[in-house]
Amino acid sequence: MYAIIGASGNTGSVVAGKLLAHGEKVRVIGRDAKRLEQLVQKGADAFVANVADAASLTKAFSGAKAVYLMIPPNPAIPNVREDQDRVSDALVAAVQTAGVEYAVVLSSIGADKTDKTGPVVGLHNLEQKLNGVASLKAVYLRAGYFMENLLPQVGIIRSFGVMGGPLRSNLKVAMIATQDIGAAAAEALLKLEFSGKQARELLGQRDLTYQEVASVIGKAIGKPDLGYMQLGAAQIKPALAQVGMSSNMADLLLEMSESLNSGYMAPLEPRSARNTTSTSIETFVAEQFLPRFTA
Repeated sequence: MYAIIGASGNTGSVVAGKLLAHGEKVRVIGRDAKRLEQLVQKGADAFVANVADAASLTKAFSGAKAVYLMIPPNPAIPNVREDQDRVSDALVAAVQTAGVEYAVVLSSIGADKTDKTGPVVGLHNLEQKLNGVASLKAVYLRAGYFMENLLPQVGIIRSFGVMGGPLRSNLKVAMIATQDIGAAAAEALLKLEFSGKQARELLGQRDLTYQEVASVIGKAIGKPDLGYMQLGAAQIKPALAQVGMSSNMADLLLEMSESLNSGYMAPLEPRSARNTTSTSIETFVAEQFLPRFTA
């Protein structure tokens, strides 16, 4: 049996769906039973739990040969690092107490760094804590910049006629669709061919600048001259607050952006067939961005 944290989210739902499609027994874990219902209808066993509750997670992991672990996003939380530490402590305690043998873990490019990478520091800490569980075999999927981070640009384009954000317009970024992360995680869980503790980067279909992304989006929405503008913290923080993000999370995202801009936070692996995934920016825009823009 497999246990999946964040089973109603972007990556976890893909992991669970692919395991179920292979006829595997799957326990899907989440905060809201209603959001798990679609997977239950496909044959999954639902377990409602708070990811910061080690006792509940231990029950959820009981009997699982392998688990998919992640720290679910909580953008409104006032103290992000404190929340991440509570969740990572609970995950690690549950893995250890339940005697889980294998774990596939959602991490991020930059998780090799101990500081200055914003919310990714919490993923670094999760990796380090799991390294302390001697009996666990784990693979840390260090994914690139989520293409889903582009979706808020729908509102920006509608309001201002231009894309905007904190990254440099000419910065090459490894952008990946979350469905590809879920597919890689599911494959690793089905094969269970890893041993010890190892990191594996996932770099998306190709590196992209925001200028290039704006060109792809512009063509798709009928605005071929669509541009991108780098914005400062004074412009970005109020916008993030308007959508319910805490000041602490906004500051951490800006810190992460600066580390990307400077090159401090970057992939460690050269691009290869192993870390390159299939979904192109053109496909993502056609299937995910455009329907939201035209809705």
